[in-house]
Amino acid sequence: MNPEKIFLRPIAEADLPAFDELINDPETAGEFQWYGWGDPNRFRRRWAENGLLGDEQSIFAVATEGEFLGFVAAMRKGPRPAASYWSIGAQLMPQARGRGIGTQAQRLLVDYLFAYTPVMRLEADTEAGNLAEQRVLEKLGFTREGVHRAMNFRGGQWRDMVYYSLLRTDPRP
Repeated sequence: MNPEKIFLRPIAEADLPAFDELINDPETAGEFQWYGWGDPNRFRRRWAENGLLGDEQSIFAVATEGEFLGFVAAMRKGPRPAASYWSIGAQLMPQARGRGIGTQAQRLLVDYLFAYTPVMRLEADTEAGNLAEQRVLEKLGFTREGVHRAMNFRGGQWRDMVYYSLLRTDPRP
């Protein structure tokens, strides 16, 4: 499948209604992203403060010309500031899923982080049952590091998480 051309950009004010739906509506969020009700305005407040672009976390719109398709995010993690790394993730609108857009968007995010931040390591995790995301990460050259048992509570059950990493020096497909 050859996905349409997509790009990453900062979240615009016009994106906020769709972004809010993706975060706050269980049907739109999807099986692996719905964690229950929370503060529905938390991201709007952060957007008003910094456009969702910060030193510790940045969220970018996944878009085509004129259509918001979802977002990718990077959160800084690590034991010490000198040894920090980015944990990445993606969430797409239902109509954008299964079309190769998530793979393309996460590839763009990887390229961006290695081009504009000095980190050596990127990390991603996903529920053990999310086979589609595991395939995406493997297509991007991430190495499966292992399973953390009972790391995520969703839908009344503790779920295992599969962890992946990509080093700046790793070969990339």
